[in-house]
Amino acid sequence: MFKSEVYIKRREELHKKMKTGLALFIGNSEAPMNYPANTYHFRQDSDFLYFFGLDIPGFAGVMDFDSGKDRIFSNDCDMGNIIWIGPQPTVKELAFKSGVTNTAPLPKLEEIIKDALSKNRKINFLPPYRGETKMILGSLLKENPCQMKTLASVDLIKAVISMRSIKEKVEIEEIEKAVDIAYDMHVTAMKMCKQGVKEQDIFGTIEGIALAKGGGTSFPIILSVNGQTLHNHAHGNILKKGRMMVTDAGAETNLHYSSDITRTTPVGGKFSQQQKDIYEIVLKANTEAIKATRPGISNRDLHFMACKIIASGMKELGLMKGDVDEAVTAGAHALFMPHGLGHMMGLDVHDMEALGENFIGYNDEVKRSDQFGLAFLRFAMPYKQGHVFTVEPGCYFIPELIEKWKAEGKFREFINFSKIDSYMSIGGIRIEDDVLITDKGHKVLGKPIPKTIKEVESICA
Repeated sequence: MFKSEVYIKRREELHKKMKTGLALFIGNSEAPMNYPANTYHFRQDSDFLYFFGLDIPGFAGVMDFDSGKDRIFSNDCDMGNIIWIGPQPTVKELAFKSGVTNTAPLPKLEEIIKDALSKNRKINFLPPYRGETKMILGSLLKENPCQMKTLASVDLIKAVISMRSIKEKVEIEEIEKAVDIAYDMHVTAMKMCKQGVKEQDIFGTIEGIALAKGGGTSFPIILSVNGQTLHNHAHGNILKKGRMMVTDAGAETNLHYSSDITRTTPVGGKFSQQQKDIYEIVLKANTEAIKATRPGISNRDLHFMACKIIASGMKELGLMKGDVDEAVTAGAHALFMPHGLGHMMGLDVHDMEALGENFIGYNDEVKRSDQFGLAFLRFAMPYKQGHVFTVEPGCYFIPELIEKWKAEGKFREFINFSKIDSYMSIGGIRIEDDVLITDKGHKVLGKPIPKTIKEVESICA
């Protein structure tokens, strides 16, 4: 945990923003894998962590915006639990660490909520993403659990997003720790990227690094020579020369702040000329977008900048043609880069997306596009000092998408379909870094992870 003052300050700020009613934060509980006593690795709800800091199952927090009081609800360990997990601090002792002095057993929560409902007080809660949380909320509020997401408080969502979006110094330090763990993960993956090695061997090794140095991975590792599948979690291939291995992997610190880094490595450690051609295009999109990152510029503008670099590079290779600006405006480049430039990061690797992407990255003036590719841009707003984002352009040769567009005759004025076949062995290339928006510009977080052709080949050697 951070010092108690961090959580006290955060709750005080939320009290100022909300002013009236209650806010109910349900912490996560244990989730069984295949029978009740065999649970998945516990991960606390990020909003509960943000305001209360307690990384333990079976807790709930209530903020009363009228009285200004905060309260934590949970049950002290009984002897049955102590036998299996050992003696534990009391709820009161744990709450004190987050600066809360009012505690009560978990059953008391129902009484508090019942009393508030009887007085027609507003009960604010965030959109639940777990079935069990929906059931708890439904039971407490006497509502259909299936309606819990739509009944969530928009005011609370917006208040929490406004706070969590701007990272505090202690948060930035944690994210940098997570990037430094990712450095070891990715350098190890590069060194292991040799002919005859099974993807699973590399996957298991770098996941072990995340577990040994922090709180594990920040998301299931993406590692495959079939990098044209953007989120490829299959690790059954044997590496062969001539292929490229995409490794998209990040770590969580013990306080659950995340990193998200992608590197692409040629099997055997040497790029072919064709691989170099595509790799340099993606690398330029990555580095130029990062150079342009500063407060005030929007993630959408940076996305278009990266897309135009991709399209220009593909035109130079003869894979695209025509006016680059027109091609990108029309969305023709999305054949090769069908995703957004990046996303916000913090306690969640896709920070706060449980609260709703459109609340985070869009507003009444900035609307989400329905254009293929651009529709997947998770954040389109201007950057602010304290934001942390990924910058992750890519270039992919997706057989099914290429065949579909070719059969439809789509964007023939911009795409040379006849030349694409000779590049299909590339699969996919993505390069991703984690960037902090500073007062005058930006900072790439953590220890620099090799990404130029010379650096990657040197590490592999």
